[in-house]
Parts: sequence; structure tokens; C-alpha cells
Amino acid sequence: METLFYIVPALMIAVASCAVVVVIRRSVRVSRAWSSGLTAEARCLRTYTTTSGGGDSSVRTTLHHVYEFTTRDGRGVRFEEHGGPGTTLEGDIVTVHYPADRPEHATARPPARGKLVAGTGCLLAFLGTFILFAIGFMAVTYAMFSAVGDFPQP
Repeated sequence: METLFYIVPALMIAVASCAVVVVIRRSVRVSRAWSSGLTAEARCLRTYTTTSGGGDSSVRTTLHHVYEFTTRDGRGVRFEEHGGPGTTLEGDIVTVHYPADRPEHATARPPARGKLVAGTGCLLAFLGTFILFAIGFMAVTYAMFSAVGDFPQP
């Protein structure tokens, strides 16, 4: 029974740690694309939405865009990006930024470093607080089990 109070928070910490890695990777990818200085004109091939939630929770809709462009060396690249502007429709031409060594990591988002840093920082602060709370819960649980010895069995 006692191990349950350690396993669940440990799993929550593992999931939150994976989320930290994903957030940092995405931020670095977008930043590298903006810093590369390489741009191309891309055509929006498709837009679609996905929904999640429902029932007892709120419904969340995410807009996705599929873009295609040609790099400076003539290579055709197709990539998908979520969370783009709702005003970009199929057939529209947009400017994309991409790193030379990984053009599939392109982004159609206009450079906004302050917004990227603020968004990444807020997410990392939230996840860090979540991890610290889980660690604190485990420490309090350990102290309680140490003081009492164990919960009485029915």
C-alpha cells in the first residue's frame, strides 16, 4: 500500500519531465529556424482541425496546416504545423523559416522571440512547480509513514 504513494507521484514526475523535454525541443527547433536566416515561399496544401475532450471536460480544437516549399538547393519539403493562424487557408502562400540542415523543421510562424521565451518560460515554470509539488508530496508521505510506522490494516 505504501509503495502506491511513491509510484504514482514518480510516474507523474516522469510524465512532467518528458513534457519539459518536448517543450524545450520545440522551442529550440523554432528558434533555430528563425536564426538560420533561410526563408522560402510555401504553399498551404491543407488545413484541418482536431478536437479533444468532451463529455465532462471542455472541448479543445486545434488548427493544423500542411505546407510545402522548395529549399534553395531544390529539395521539396512538406511539413505540418499546429496552432497557426485561422486566416491561412488552402492555397495561400506564406513565408517559412527553416534551418539548412533540417528543412523539415521549418516554421510558418513569424519571428517573435519574446513571445517564444515567455511561453516557454511559463510552461517550464508550471511543469517545474508540478514536479516540486510531487516531490514534496513524496517527502511528506515518507515522513508520515516513518512517524506512524504504517497504516493500520482493517
